[in-house]
Amino acid sequence: MKWLEQLLAPENLLALLGVVVTVVGLSYERLIPGRKRIGYRVQMDTLIDDSTQDGPIHQRLRMLENTPDLAGASLVLLRIENDGFRSIDADDYFTAPSTEHRGLTVTFPHRTVRDVAVTEPSHPDLLRHLPQHGTPESPGLICEGQEISLPRVPLNKGDHFKLLVLLTGAGTDRPPHVGGRIKEGRIRNNEKFRRPSNRVLGLIGSLLALLILQPFGYQLAREEPLPRGCAAGTLTVVGSTAFEPVAEDLGRAYRADCAGAAVTVEAQGSGRGAGTLRRVGEAAKDGFPPYLSFSDGPQGNADQRLKGHLVALSVFALVVHKDVPAKDLSLVDLRRIHAGKVTRWSGTGLPVRLVSRDAKSGTRGVFEDRVLGSNEISRTSDDCRTAKFAHDRVVRCELDSTREVLATVARTPGAIGYAELHSAEVSAARGHVRLLSLGGRRASTDAVRDRRYPFWEPEYAYTYSAPPANSLTSKFLDYLAGDTGRNIVENHGHLPCSVPENLRACRDAGSGAGRQGGSRAG
Repeated sequence: MKWLEQLLAPENLLALLGVVVTVVGLSYERLIPGRKRIGYRVQMDTLIDDSTQDGPIHQRLRMLENTPDLAGASLVLLRIENDGFRSIDADDYFTAPSTEHRGLTVTFPHRTVRDVAVTEPSHPDLLRHLPQHGTPESPGLICEGQEISLPRVPLNKGDHFKLLVLLTGAGTDRPPHVGGRIKEGRIRNNEKFRRPSNRVLGLIGSLLALLILQPFGYQLAREEPLPRGCAAGTLTVVGSTAFEPVAEDLGRAYRADCAGAAVTVEAQGSGRGAGTLRRVGEAAKDGFPPYLSFSDGPQGNADQRLKGHLVALSVFALVVHKDVPAKDLSLVDLRRIHAGKVTRWSGTGLPVRLVSRDAKSGTRGVFEDRVLGSNEISRTSDDCRTAKFAHDRVVRCELDSTREVLATVARTPGAIGYAELHSAEVSAARGHVRLLSLGGRRASTDAVRDRRYPFWEPEYAYTYSAPPANSLTSKFLDYLAGDTGRNIVENHGHLPCSVPENLRACRDAGSGAGRQGGSRAG
């Protein structure tokens, strides 16, 4: 009975009361009243028209086709979810008689909504309640100025959907807000929520709990566990400059979802990225380096310590200076041009200037293997305008990144180059370059999926040996294959291999089917 005497001691009873009060305070929000709750969080908020980087133009969305003027535009990915313990019916939304069909209102301060798309519903039936174009009886999503009005969507416990919103206006410093009223419930920003919800109960409970934790030798301050799928630490992403915009958006999204994770992108080209990964791996001795390298195509000459993870199919396109009259090139003509046999563009006095990537570029490897079927001619120029020697008939220069190629083609009369499709379309949309079709086929993800267009390559993520299961590297790869990762990859104009409809194309790509040349270092 000695333990009972200790338990009934006044100081321990008081401390036990503190623990009970703390638990009650922390649980009040969700458990005791059984309140209904809709939560929301911003998973991406990024500028499209950013001259300093290849901002994310999501070319597969219909919204961009309807909005040619994207100056100062931004793109927001907003997740809305029922994260309470009770289902929410259409009748649970408080609405005025004049807006009886509306449930929630999403506001983007100082920005104008140009278009919106519903993505990644937890259940297909949700789309039936969220029509893009509704009827007078069921108006669907309504975009008015800085607001989007959502219909009264029934949400079971755990149901969620996302809104991908195209906006204009300089309001990225003000976060979006979701408003509305729910019977017996509330709407909250999950990014701002911090427990306990009842400050008075939380403070009293914490103070009283301190009395019991100190006598028994426990530590009061405990680190809150990371959300599922998250890992803390640092990760450096290197490699492909063509895949750099995807890596940047993935890093931003992961940091937003997983506090304590630092993801840095240092794109340097596929071959150089693989070399960096080898060096840091060897330096780590028996440890595992927190590095990940993206590569356009497989690293054919890599040692067995580099483990490749097939993540996507990347599409590439030909680009020319806006004054070049050509709109389409056959494979035969393209190969003659890059063999140095054509010096001027037909019907003009413009000299042909070849703007290429350096020897360690994965994009160049893709171009030579899948399109030319041979190596490009040697470099003849340092400035992409004039040949170094008088006997050089064609100007050909080499650059380090996708961004440099597009910028150089844009300012160099007669220039022709190649780049990842998404970045090329961004540059073309701004009027800097023009895209060429190849053999009568326009570059597109659908054409690659159906094998009707030859200029594409599987995108690999390489690690130095297999990453530990709970490491940030492993969790980041899982995130890449999840809902948010797939959405980002797809919206950047790539085919994510984690999407069922792309599995066959990715499987064929991984086995080398359809490849003209051999494997390159990338």
